[in-house]
Amino acid sequence: MIVYEEEFEVPAIPGHRKLLPYLAGKVAARLGGSLLPVRFVVTGTSEDAYRCEIGVVEGLIEEEIRHTCSIFDYRQRRVENTHRFTSVLIVPTGIGAEIGGHAGDAGPVARLLAALSDTVITHPNVVNASDIIDLPHNALYVEGSIISRLMMGTIGLQPVRNNRVLVVIDEHEDHRLVDIAVNSVSAARASYGLNVSGLVRLYPPVRLRSLYSASGRAVGRVERWEGLLQVLDARKGNYDALAVSSRVLMPSSYYTEYYEKRGEMINPWGGVEAMFTHAISSLYDIPAAHSPMEESMEVANLDLGAVDARMAAEAISSGYFMCVLRGLQRSPRIVKNVQGSSLPGVLTVEDVSCLVIPDGCVGLPTLAALDQGIPVIAVRENRNIMHNAIDALPWASDQLYLVDNYWEAAGVVASLRAGIKPASVRRPLADTVTEGPAS
Repeated sequence: MIVYEEEFEVPAIPGHRKLLPYLAGKVAARLGGSLLPVRFVVTGTSEDAYRCEIGVVEGLIEEEIRHTCSIFDYRQRRVENTHRFTSVLIVPTGIGAEIGGHAGDAGPVARLLAALSDTVITHPNVVNASDIIDLPHNALYVEGSIISRLMMGTIGLQPVRNNRVLVVIDEHEDHRLVDIAVNSVSAARASYGLNVSGLVRLYPPVRLRSLYSASGRAVGRVERWEGLLQVLDARKGNYDALAVSSRVLMPSSYYTEYYEKRGEMINPWGGVEAMFTHAISSLYDIPAAHSPMEESMEVANLDLGAVDARMAAEAISSGYFMCVLRGLQRSPRIVKNVQGSSLPGVLTVEDVSCLVIPDGCVGLPTLAALDQGIPVIAVRENRNIMHNAIDALPWASDQLYLVDNYWEAAGVVASLRAGIKPASVRRPLADTVTEGPAS
């Protein structure tokens, strides 16, 4: 069983109307029922075509695929619940985002939006800073595919007090690297009060390999993870979330090149990690997160010097595991078969007040927001390698807000929460237009 990315083009449709069901149909036709989609993105849009990349699981039997909640399943929300304000903050993994594309360097953005929201829903790429994490008290930490399914209306999120976290650590020929991971778990138990339901040393280890797609996105390939699935099946009912520490295979030059280029090279670890956790969450309906174990002590002891501030959390960390353990401690439970707000305390797409993304990012959350009527705030300053004119999509009036930076995004969020038109606090104020009776 393997996880990998496929790249393909889909003919464009006039005005990009009904784009979500159109792309879902094209993906279904391409996969043919033999592959399970777990991650999808439009990397570029032209007059003629959409350039798409999709992460898939190969090796499942068709019966398993049919009984797995697809990321393309969709339920239209009928109302918006306005008694609380819930923001969704996304910085997609592996696209070279100026803010949030490195090591938890979008954490301040999460704290900013959390100060303006009752709840902010975000994902590991935003706040994970290796052995550091500054997660707001009102944030829900969920894996990226879970956000997609939430926005598509097929699941809800139930906040929890404390998850039972199953920890899986790859066996390594150098016991010191395993000891670092084990010590991270012990530290989380002692300092966070983490509830560890089990710690398994896995052999043979999962094989994650870092690659780059034709668009330049960090992606990869996951192999030899049947042993992990056997562990999950054997312990079913005894854990609520999964934390994995394993190696990510890549050319040795990446370890120094990434830091030396100071942000010009896309983080090579995150893409394949996201594919891996997307697959786990899709198959088991649990929160999952991954941290990369060092290839060797020689790599762990590299002298990186003073690095770009956005990468510094990695430079001062050893196990890269503490953020994952902390995030999963209270990651919300996935609730399936939701029907609007019928379950007290469960957040659904009806509760989502706005989506905040980097400009140009068109994935399932953006497409779902378009169809669900959810306001989207796209931030130009968070530059990335995606090539989509997001304002070309058929947004409803006052649904899309293109802003220059996250300061402006915060202003739009505050305006939406206050129930005022964001443009009313800008000048010049447009004239009031009066339409007379037809002549």
